[in-house]
Amino acid sequence: MRSVWSGNLAFGLVSIPVKLGAAASSHRIGFRQVHLADQGRVRYQKTCELDGQVLSTAEIGRAYETPDRLVEVTDADLQALPLPTARTIEVTGFLDMASVDAVQLDTPYFVAPGSPAANKPYVLMREALARSGKAAVGKFAMRNSEHLALILAREDVLVLQTLRWPDELNSPAEAAPRGSVKITDSELRLADTLIEALGEADLSEYHDDYAQAVEALVTAKLEGTEPPSAGPESGGKVVDLMAALQASVDRARGGEEAADATVHELAPPSREKAPARKKRAAGKAAGSASGGADAAGSGAGTGGPGGSGSGGSGSAASKKAAGKKTTAKKTTARKAPAKKTPAKKTPAKKAASQRRTG
Repeated sequence: MRSVWSGNLAFGLVSIPVKLGAAASSHRIGFRQVHLADQGRVRYQKTCELDGQVLSTAEIGRAYETPDRLVEVTDADLQALPLPTARTIEVTGFLDMASVDAVQLDTPYFVAPGSPAANKPYVLMREALARSGKAAVGKFAMRNSEHLALILAREDVLVLQTLRWPDELNSPAEAAPRGSVKITDSELRLADTLIEALGEADLSEYHDDYAQAVEALVTAKLEGTEPPSAGPESGGKVVDLMAALQASVDRARGGEEAADATVHELAPPSREKAPARKKRAAGKAAGSASGGADAAGSGAGTGGPGGSGSGGSGSAASKKAAGKKTTAKKTTARKAPAKKTPAKKTPAKKAASQRRTG
């Protein structure tokens, strides 16, 4: 293991000589910049902005920039700083890993014993942390910076996880959705079903497909073969949120291949007044009934005289339907009997009535 830092891990009065090594490596593809005309590599040279002179590493120092001037700071100055963390990781407390914000985690390192004499105190601290289920908290200085760190037990080794300082974390308020968003119980239940259908993830089964695709591309170019190409993009079917969730659940459960779904905001409900909606619905129903009657009549006349008699039965059916339609019209045309109102007497009738009474 290549050491990137060495010093002591102070656990109370127990001091353990340790060294840090990278706990992870990257398989990120590294491209080189080249001159397109002749494929020559592009290199960067460090020059002085005052005289334009190209500088070597031995001619370059460091300085701290203030508003007025640059203050030179040498390696000897940094080594002489009165900081105990320059050579020591001092444990000052413990906490549960579950209480650490994942956003605060930075870079992991393996902690290895610095000498054979450090093996016993190293194993003691490792077992103590494993039994407690906690992580030790401390600080150390490395690469011109002081780091906050967690030390935890992992299998047979100690792991140091650097943390970002609390005041380095940005507020998540700017990333939160604006306005009021309402989620229905049905949507939540379907989302829960999707989580259950997808199941637990096994991180060991995940691979860097991008790196493999780049390697295949380079191999094809070296061999002079046709490089692999991406398939055509499938257009997404615009559906609502519930349809997208249901399609996702069906796919996760291994059902039929669901079409790609794009979450689409549904149109707001129509604000048309109820009487207008009823009137329009009635018009559609009347038009549908009229179209159905016309279709029935035209279908009834398709039978020929030499056929199986479908034409005759169709004619009879149309006459019967017409009769029913006429009856319905007559029934609908009947009016309720008018109320009788007493007739006004004429002057002649009034005079005759007076004579009979006299």
